[in-house]
Amino acid sequence: MNSRSIRLVSVLAIQYPWLLAGVSAVGAQSGASAVAPTGQLRIALNVGNPVLAVKDTATGEVRGVTVDLGRALAAKLGVTVALIEYPNVARIVDGARSGLWDIAFLAVDPARAGDTDFTPPYMEVEITYLVPTGSPIRTTADADRPGLRIAVPSRSTADLFLSSVLKRATLVRGETEAHTFEMLRTGQAEAFAANRNSFETFTAGLEGYRALDDYFYTVPHAIGVPKGQSLALATVGAFLEEAKASGDVQRAIARANLRGVRVVPTSVTK
Repeated sequence: MNSRSIRLVSVLAIQYPWLLAGVSAVGAQSGASAVAPTGQLRIALNVGNPVLAVKDTATGEVRGVTVDLGRALAAKLGVTVALIEYPNVARIVDGARSGLWDIAFLAVDPARAGDTDFTPPYMEVEITYLVPTGSPIRTTADADRPGLRIAVPSRSTADLFLSSVLKRATLVRGETEAHTFEMLRTGQAEAFAANRNSFETFTAGLEGYRALDDYFYTVPHAIGVPKGQSLALATVGAFLEEAKASGDVQRAIARANLRGVRVVPTSVTK
């Protein structure tokens, strides 16, 4: 194991010893080769969620918190980067089963644990509703009423969470966040569930919509690695702890101008 990988894993050994269970079985394999066995870090990016990544339609450039952190990890490991763009989280989860990426920036949810192992979270994001300005819905609790349709991106964290807690309202699902907003705009739903940054993206230049002041859920976000890769998980997790402690995560959030997003303290464990 090279000195960089030893330093990364040592940090995590102190703060998150549970992550290192099973690392001995990997033997002397370095952290870099465990995370990026091809010598190139293949990063799965959800360009359908503006809080994670945004693609400039004019230049094709992808930017955001996940791009900044992914490139920083690759530099730390001494490998090149391949940004793999996905339109939604469902496609990323499918990609894990096919071995198409090395790391993915995802919301943490137990439903994804069958295919992916997660580091401790690095940030959490508020999830609430966007509604038409004249809607009688004033708080998130108001949205759970008979006959009300709530649009959510399919298999998103909002979908997974609301599926388990709603008692009266009905979920209607879109393929991407953009498609889901269109369901609200065209009257196929009375509310759209997502993070505040998504709302600002889709309503820019439009009138007639408002986001609720409260939120029904905060979503922890972490880096996922393919299931069962203990050393890769430990190495990536240690990198994130360093990035949080150094302020790199907070700076990435600020550069992306995100709202309703905050760094998860290093003292928070899984």
